Amino acid sequence: MNLSSSRGEGMITEFTIKPLVENNRVQQITLSANVIKTFKEAVTKNWDVQSIEYKPFLRFAIADILDDACQYALGETLRDILYDRDQAAFVINYVKTDLGFNTPNDEKNFYVLFSTAISHLIGIPNHDSMYGSFYARFIVENKDNSDSYLRQAHRRLEIHNDGTYVDERTDFVLMMKMDEENMVGGETTLLHIDDWQDLDKFYQHPIAKQPILWGSPKSKNVSTKVSHPIFFEEDENNKPHMLFIDQFAEPKNMEQGLYLYEMGKSLEAETNAFSFELQVGAMVVIQNHCWLHGREKFESHPNLKRELLRQRGHFTN
Repeated sequence: MNLSSSRGEGMITEFTIKPLVENNRVQQITLSANVIKTFKEAVTKNWDVQSIEYKPFLRFAIADILDDACQYALGETLRDILYDRDQAAFVINYVKTDLGFNTPNDEKNFYVLFSTAISHLIGIPNHDSMYGSFYARFIVENKDNSDSYLRQAHRRLEIHNDGTYVDERTDFVLMMKMDEENMVGGETTLLHIDDWQDLDKFYQHPIAKQPILWGSPKSKNVSTKVSHPIFFEEDENNKPHMLFIDQFAEPKNMEQGLYLYEMGKSLEAETNAFSFELQVGAMVVIQNHCWLHGREKFESHPNLKRELLRQRGHFTN
């Protein structure tokens, strides 16, 4: 699918859409070089990352600049994808072009601005306590002493939903690759819950809608705990929405513990889960309640390094 608009005498394609090769539920969107140059020039001459951190309304302004560069077709397209349960995920990138960055840090700051424009076309990011802003940046290296699996390069990060241990609604998750060096492996893994072959087994279980306590390690900077079922609601078609992560559940008895154990085992064995490589500067955005996500392990290298950006929040419609 190509979305085009007329400017002057010619026809210019603002962005293209096609299904991801690894799974046609996921839509792959590529912005034109003209769009990304227009956005970069309009935004970076007026504002920097500190500006959008200090003034939340500027986040909507830069989102509008990007949508305007796409003839106001991009935001509507992204929302339509995320609201469609059969899709509910997209990868977004742009045609590679020289954007005139003076330093690698300038390019990374641009990625913060670009990802913020995307997130504010679909909703509003929640405060990320781990980083202390509406987004989080973090690094995966060859060695790690943290208290969760997020930064541990040499093991698989099991598939899960985000937002299990906070009291804000987490409708979407945006994950962007900002940089990497000496990387082999670490592909993004996704599973749509409608493709999970054991969904009905766990959804119909007596514990499926029983409240479970959820906490988090100190690195998340969230001291409170929340209680909610794994299958906490249904959508307008009475299909389940899900909130699960194996690391942060705190079962109160044997029945809950074994239910969670069997669920984790089933999800990790699911053959309909798939993995794909995300390019530097690209991001994947998912509807968090019907997609689970994770990461394959990296091959060890003494100078392994990957920097990631995360935004997660709620829809405004």
